[in-house]
Amino acid sequence: MQELSPRQKYDLRRKLEELKACKGKHTELISLYVPPNKQISDVMAYLRNEYSESQNIKSKTTRKNVLSAIESIMSRLKAFKRPPENGVVFFVGHKSIGSDQTEMVAYVIEPPLPFKTFIYRCDSEFYLQPLEEMLVERDVYGLLLIDRRECTIGMLRGDQIELLKYMTSQVPGKHGRGGQSQRRFERLTEIAAHEWFEKCGEKASEIFLAEKGLKGILVGGPGPTKKYFVEEKYLHHEIQNKIIELFDTGYTDEYGLRELVASAADTMADLRISQEKKMMKRFLKEITKGKDSLALYGEEEVRRALEMGAVDILLLSEDLRKYRITLTCPACNYSESKTVDEKDLDKTYTCPKCGVPMEVKEKIDLIDELSELAEKTKCKVELISKNSPEGDSLYSAFTGIAGIARYPLEKKL
Repeated sequence: MQELSPRQKYDLRRKLEELKACKGKHTELISLYVPPNKQISDVMAYLRNEYSESQNIKSKTTRKNVLSAIESIMSRLKAFKRPPENGVVFFVGHKSIGSDQTEMVAYVIEPPLPFKTFIYRCDSEFYLQPLEEMLVERDVYGLLLIDRRECTIGMLRGDQIELLKYMTSQVPGKHGRGGQSQRRFERLTEIAAHEWFEKCGEKASEIFLAEKGLKGILVGGPGPTKKYFVEEKYLHHEIQNKIIELFDTGYTDEYGLRELVASAADTMADLRISQEKKMMKRFLKEITKGKDSLALYGEEEVRRALEMGAVDILLLSEDLRKYRITLTCPACNYSESKTVDEKDLDKTYTCPKCGVPMEVKEKIDLIDELSELAEKTKCKVELISKNSPEGDSLYSAFTGIAGIARYPLEKKL
């Protein structure tokens, strides 16, 4: 299957977040998936039949809401002579807004990848599985940390680190006695260690064999134990053959997984997280320079540079949850654009000239708005996750918006 770009993944993920938030009081939310090879006339015939069937719904309110949703979809379908290249999906219905009130919502989505199956669902929430499957990460690596005391098994899916299993052993530590007692104790310790490694190998093999499309396995841990574990072949032979490299880590717990990925990112250039770290390291290096620094950060500075066409690489945190809105005063026609947090979208903004409540005329996700500005000047856009120290610093220290300029710019005081 074709791989989505980071921007396509971000847009689809954000849309799914919005759709998941819609909850109906009853079965009043309709999901309709029309694949690219489906005739629009066939879909209309299907909906007319559903409309007829829905007239038998006992609840007057539910019946009214379902019928209006079907009417809305049929009205929107008339705009299509045939489905788009990847098909089209309709999400229409009445979502609950509290206090026994509902609100009509309607989304028409052309997905980034094609789907094959015609689906009609009427439920209390939208049916999103086909779209969610498009977000399934295909660059998947197994992560294994091992020593005599701990074993941690995880997955790296794109730039997401997932802890799957953490185990601790009962292998005894070093023994200070001498003579026969020490030798007997050492034999018992080695037997316990062997049983521990077998247990870890079986569990890791079970988890990794169940993961279809696993690209490889990264093994880490302190000291020589990891090398011994691999060389003695405690893993299933299929898993053993997928081991890419061994890495030294100071920890073998959940924090160790981050250490392992960070070590791998420095040597494996094809990892997405490796590409993110490389970009962020370049930006942080520019930060340390003096007057000739190419580093840009903060929305105001980056936006100004984008409008000048002076940005070479735009760095945006995937965790930004902001919108760019355009407000207009209905009384005096005053207009302004501003950036607001997602939680502030429903706030009332008053006109600074006449004090009248302003209307939101346009709303766009800030990442989409800045990306469109960047694309006009062939500026490269990089979406950075928080799954590395560098990515976390972009979000926390630089408000999630930064860039590398094409040439040194005079800083605005």
